[in-house]
Amino acid sequence: MAFELSTVVPWGRTLDEYKMMFVLSDEDLKKSIASFGDGPASFNFEMKRLNNNVVSFDPIYAFTKEELINRIRETKDIVMEQTKQNKDNFCWTSIKNLDDLEKIRMNAMNNFILDFEQGKKEKRYIPHELPNRTSFSEKCFDIGLSSHFLLLYSKLGLNFHIKAIDEMLRICKEIRIFPILDLDAKKSNLLEQIIEHYNNKYDISIMQTNYEFQRNGNKLLVIKHNN
Repeated sequence: MAFELSTVVPWGRTLDEYKMMFVLSDEDLKKSIASFGDGPASFNFEMKRLNNNVVSFDPIYAFTKEELINRIRETKDIVMEQTKQNKDNFCWTSIKNLDDLEKIRMNAMNNFILDFEQGKKEKRYIPHELPNRTSFSEKCFDIGLSSHFLLLYSKLGLNFHIKAIDEMLRICKEIRIFPILDLDAKKSNLLEQIIEHYNNKYDISIMQTNYEFQRNGNKLLVIKHNN
């Protein structure tokens, strides 16, 4: 089935948020990073300005700049209204209120849009949908990131997640998945099964982060190749 933009709700996060979500040190930021499900985040744009190396993967990158702008406009007010109705499910600390959230998200998405066409030419934005195989060779990236996709969408099932993680681990020396909750803000029911599946062949840990916007969403899963 062809991927449809009408099923997507674009929502962009910033470099500062990525640093907190994924516990990315200054040393980590200098490494080669593959970032899956970035959508319209400004992470790649901001990293490029720092001369750091990120390749972002997302199926929405198959669409044009104009199509993405239109979809952002179509969905922004819907997302903000849903957030308003469920505001008790979020922690309003680093993001102060709904106005602050809208400003941060729109700034991130506007920076992404400004960078998108140039980034595609430079192969920093690659249209790709997990769990499909990428064109990259084994362990060519130091770190792989999955932001608000794997584990969060637990209804995709264990088999989907294992195939997606397998591909990330094929091209990355380690991967970090944030958050480890599902869409109901509960611990993903796939987490223990995934840990059990990979535990014998990989180093696995759950790390506390300094980032918590979705309530209780302050941990990430780390899976590393054994050296």
